[in-house]
Amino acid sequence: MIFGFLSNLFSCNAAEKVDIPALVQNGALVIDVRTPAEFSGGAIQGAVNIPYDEIAARIGKVEADKNRPIIVYCRSGARSAAAKKSLEQAGYTQVINGGGFSKVRKLLGQ
Repeated sequence: MIFGFLSNLFSCNAAEKVDIPALVQNGALVIDVRTPAEFSGGAIQGAVNIPYDEIAARIGKVEADKNRPIIVYCRSGARSAAAKKSLEQAGYTQVINGGGFSKVRKLLGQ
């Protein structure tokens, strides 16, 4: 049971099944859920910084369309998994856990 929970928490399988560059090119919102200090040290071009523990309270000010694709990322994929869950609980329907910053940066050629 615990293994399944941890596997789901850290899983980035959704990111492996979607074309993140195409989503970004077509207007997906990219959210960096790391701390402001981490974000200021380097981020994906065009990403919005909303720390994962603030995302449920702040997402409505950034994106009202609950059907717009949203890609979340952090340092390793754990905080973005938590953010994905929060966004889905808030009714957002197309949330992708991109995983770690390095992975997303590489996918986007940054």
